[in-house]
Amino acid sequence: MSATSARRILAVVTLLALLVLSACTAGPALHVRRIATDQPALSASPTAPSTPPSPTTKPAPGSLDWYVSQVPTFPEAPPPQPVPLPATGVAQFWHRLPTDQKVAFITIDDGGLARPPEVADFIWRAHIPVTMFLNSPAAEEHDVYFRQIVVAGGVVENHTITHTSLAGRSYDRQRHEICGAADKLEALFGKRPTLFRPPFGEHDATTLRAAHDCGAKAVFHWTETVHEGKVRYQTPEKVVQPGDVLLMHFRPALMDDLLAALKAIHRAGLTPALLEDYVR
Repeated sequence: MSATSARRILAVVTLLALLVLSACTAGPALHVRRIATDQPALSASPTAPSTPPSPTTKPAPGSLDWYVSQVPTFPEAPPPQPVPLPATGVAQFWHRLPTDQKVAFITIDDGGLARPPEVADFIWRAHIPVTMFLNSPAAEEHDVYFRQIVVAGGVVENHTITHTSLAGRSYDRQRHEICGAADKLEALFGKRPTLFRPPFGEHDATTLRAAHDCGAKAVFHWTETVHEGKVRYQTPEKVVQPGDVLLMHFRPALMDDLLAALKAIHRAGLTPALLEDYVR
């Protein structure tokens, strides 16, 4: 069993245990928190539609079943080989992860602009490993939504408090942005971020030192961006390479972006993997 599969199973068992405990201990004045309309609950059986379509019926374009039906079939991801981290007192900076394994990585940034309601179910049903670099105020305001993605197998990492450019700022200012967000995300999700992405990718040597001092092992840029269903390559090869990091955002077309990223990874003969399995 892969580390990602084990993490998904543990997350589901933990969530179910918490729900049972809440049901047993809640008194008349205690109510389960309602999920807002933009925060869907995963179905009781997340690996299949609650009402499976007839085998002769094609899913309606744009429906969750349609998106799932469009996902390519990938080879099994290889057992991850973590990348050694030098003990330098600063966080390592990478555009792409230095690995020869045939894997690529899907990352989603921000969280405050849009949160398409079926993303958690899509991630669960299509087994998409995703790393979320979240701004801490968005994570706090929409914590239920992001918790659902965590249950589906996603991992929360750090993207500052205010999404301001860090390059050229003082150590204290950068530390406040990075450590403040890390503290809040740890309180919300029970895990301190170990990866960091600077807003706009803008950073300097002070950023890498402050990120390290706030608990980050690595700072990530990207090699492809995905927006409105189109992959835009940042390198001349125009193909996803082993270790590439694909960047998208929580925007209205996120379902299309996820699907486009999966298809680009598949065309390159790679398999999507989780960054956290390679940077430990």
